[in-house]
Amino acid sequence: MKAGPRYHVKPRRHRQRITDYHRRLRLLRSKKTRIVVRRSLQNIRVQFIDYTEQGDAIVASAISSELKSAYQWKYSGDSTPAAYLTGLLAGARAKKAGIEEGILDIGLYHPTKGSRVFAALKGVLDAGIECPHDEEMIPAKERLAGAHIAKDMKPAIDDICKKITGGTI
Repeated sequence: MKAGPRYHVKPRRHRQRITDYHRRLRLLRSKKTRIVVRRSLQNIRVQFIDYTEQGDAIVASAISSELKSAYQWKYSGDSTPAAYLTGLLAGARAKKAGIEEGILDIGLYHPTKGSRVFAALKGVLDAGIECPHDEEMIPAKERLAGAHIAKDMKPAIDDICKKITGGTI
């Protein structure tokens, strides 16, 4: 008969529902740069992360609060257009750092059609970074342009797009 405990305590981040280790391992095995999109109550953060044995290394990053300080964004930092612009900004920075492709890491968020996570992915794609995705998950252009929030938002978005990459939506 075998002696010892029969119950195995899961890692702390698994117990707290912070990390899905099975999904993380699948992403790491791809050997591609992870495009990590995380939401808080007021901001969206997009990071390009490479795995190293010493720990994850952030190659490029952007947070939607930068839109307010650097680009005079006067709307919410947690909206769909802000997520798009944050993805565009992070993608432009990653392009300058030499990143050509990545794989989306949404963590424990459920993949919902048209969500802010996929708006950020659309910004990354428009910046010129390759990433496998399903086109139907991306929000409509009207939502990316903020038509559902304010009528005067599209010119502000176009202006910020020009400042970041020199183009529009």
